[in-house]
Amino acid sequence: MRFRWKWGIGIAALALAAFGGVMGWRARAARAEGTLATAEARKGEFLVLIRCRGELKARRSVQVSAPVNVPELRIVWLAPSGSPVREADPVVRFDPSSARQQLAEKEAALKQAQAALDQATAEAGIVAEQDRRSLAEARYQVERARLEVSLTEIVSALKAAESKIDLSVAERRLSAQAANAKLGEVSSAARIASLKRQRDKARDEVELTKERLSKMELKAPLSGIMIYLPNYSQGWMNAKPFKVGDQVWPGAPLGEIPDLATLEMEGRIEEIDRGRIAVGQQVRVRVDSLPEKNFPARLGQLSPMTLMGFEWPPTRTFRGLAALEQPDARLRPGMNGSMDVVVSRIPNAVSIPAKALFTLRGKPVVYLARPGRYETREVKVLARNPDEVAVEGIPEKSKVTLVEPETRERSRI
Repeated sequence: MRFRWKWGIGIAALALAAFGGVMGWRARAARAEGTLATAEARKGEFLVLIRCRGELKARRSVQVSAPVNVPELRIVWLAPSGSPVREADPVVRFDPSSARQQLAEKEAALKQAQAALDQATAEAGIVAEQDRRSLAEARYQVERARLEVSLTEIVSALKAAESKIDLSVAERRLSAQAANAKLGEVSSAARIASLKRQRDKARDEVELTKERLSKMELKAPLSGIMIYLPNYSQGWMNAKPFKVGDQVWPGAPLGEIPDLATLEMEGRIEEIDRGRIAVGQQVRVRVDSLPEKNFPARLGQLSPMTLMGFEWPPTRTFRGLAALEQPDARLRPGMNGSMDVVVSRIPNAVSIPAKALFTLRGKPVVYLARPGRYETREVKVLARNPDEVAVEGIPEKSKVTLVEPETRERSRI
């Protein structure tokens, strides 16, 4: 009886230990299931994407430059950098005080030249009138001398000779007076022409100064945002964007206004992906500063050859341009982002996060979360994206782990 009693106690102890072991294993499994991150497999259209990094650029941009042939330009006002502007809005103003002073001087010179011309014209009229009177008197003397010569038959020979001499002298005086009148006319005309040229020159200078004064305010050639360019007057190392107080040389590029309606993403496409991309494919653009929104676009241009980048070490990539179909007012040229080129579509595909796919003995597998345990399931990969994978072999809404259970357990040990 004592032996049987001891044997029963041993069997009970073993059963209790086995029960405790099973319960402990279930508790550990449940605890493990609660700590491992899982995701649900979804079913729907799967987009096969090629992702590439890039930045936004404006296909159309107009430069704002300082006026040409306008000296002494100093900036006194600028529209805020990056602010939206409308077409014909003022964006840059220069100091007009020097131009106004020059305009006053040029207008005074014009009035003086006009007064000199009026005086010369009046004097030429007086001289011409005097010459006409003198010429008329000389003609009268010639006619009178001719009349005296006509009376030679009834006067003495001496008187006739004297009349002929008087006629010759009168004709010579008439010729001299005509030449003198012609000389005075040509001289007055030359002086008046010279004064007219001076007057016209002064008038042109006034018009030029007025035109320069009208260029002291630059207006936006189109609607967009104002971006100022660096001022290299102090050297390349000290170049900074133009600001109020800067002296500007004629024709200097001050800034540019990109057309926000022509924004497009310029992506850097790797050589391995170039053969799968073609012009016209649909693109989804993402901007780093607006991660919550996807912008639909379409690939419009691909570079035929690789282009070298400016990063180090230098790389060569193809460049693709995707024009945004619905630009956002918050977007700006130069923003970094990415574009996902839609290569193909798989309808009714089961997709999982890329982190949920593992490799076991050289084959792709997933770990399905079951009550108290994890089930290894071999799958077939249909397509891969940077963030998700299309697979076959698991039903939709299956919960797959994002961490390999064996690895997690080993790390805990």
